Amino acid sequence: MSHSKISSIPIIDLSKLDGSDATRAEFLKELRVAARDVGFFYLINHGVDPTLLSQVQGTSRDFFALPQAEKDRVAMVNSRHFRGYNRAASERTRGQPDWREQFDLGAERQPIPQTEHSPAWSRLQGPNQWPEALPELKPLLLNWQKAMTAMSLKILRAFAESLSLPVDSFDPLYGDKPNEHIKLIRYPGRGENESNQGVGAHKDSGFLSFLLQDQQKGLQVEVEEGRWVDALPIEGSFVVNIGELLELATNGYLRATVHRVVAPPAGKERLSLAFFLGAKLDAVVPVFQLPSELAAQANGPESDPQNPLLRDVGWNYLKGRLRSHPDVAERYYSELLVS
Repeated sequence: MSHSKISSIPIIDLSKLDGSDATRAEFLKELRVAARDVGFFYLINHGVDPTLLSQVQGTSRDFFALPQAEKDRVAMVNSRHFRGYNRAASERTRGQPDWREQFDLGAERQPIPQTEHSPAWSRLQGPNQWPEALPELKPLLLNWQKAMTAMSLKILRAFAESLSLPVDSFDPLYGDKPNEHIKLIRYPGRGENESNQGVGAHKDSGFLSFLLQDQQKGLQVEVEEGRWVDALPIEGSFVVNIGELLELATNGYLRATVHRVVAPPAGKERLSLAFFLGAKLDAVVPVFQLPSELAAQANGPESDPQNPLLRDVGWNYLKGRLRSHPDVAERYYSELLVS
């Protein structure tokens, strides 16, 4: 399909993966085409408990409603692992402030012991910060993280199958320590004369991203250069998009697509919950050998000149974090910063 004909985001039904052979084959083709032509799709019937999703949304709203002083007690600048809370306009995309407040967490693991030879990216692993004023947040989010990891690895195996690769092709990139990353995001309303950059135009750096939206629109996808399509909320669905590592692994056969969020108007707000599945930090992403008919259609990965892709997962992830969070970079990674 030519990009000029794309006017909406495709809808993919994950329950078809467990259907008859014909239904399964149809699903795999739909998945491959959506990921190649658009790089974005809605995922329905994904099997993640709707009650859990509703609880996660409600408790996330409770977190953002906490007094500012309580949220600041778990500020990201306290964490060398880039975990914690950021006020609106403290994260930057392409050098401009993003008007969203957010809470970042990753897999709850012990820090990697450091020696003088440890790579800087090894500091990314470690515990999360949790707000004392909202103790129910920790078990709920770790439960959601577990459910999302299981579902996303199922999708990743379906991708391998859709590309005529062995179903476990991507498994060694995860091992027992996939780089799971969750962002709770609240976009406050913005007036007509204020910047409406909820988050600036960018590609995601990992393998797969899953977004649970509320009812307020804002996410836009660049289906071809300069032409944006709204990813309007669909109740109970995830918006899924391909990250740069999956584009890299398929030599550009699959598409990591530029997207952005437009802040809501004054008097409104938008809550979105993002789950990012990344490879383990010490992985190096290979280029997988696709069947000749698919390989012939691969475009090569489109690296952003402002943000070149790295095959080394840890360095690629750290590079993005340093750029997005200059205060954390200055405090814990000053030796990496170019003065």
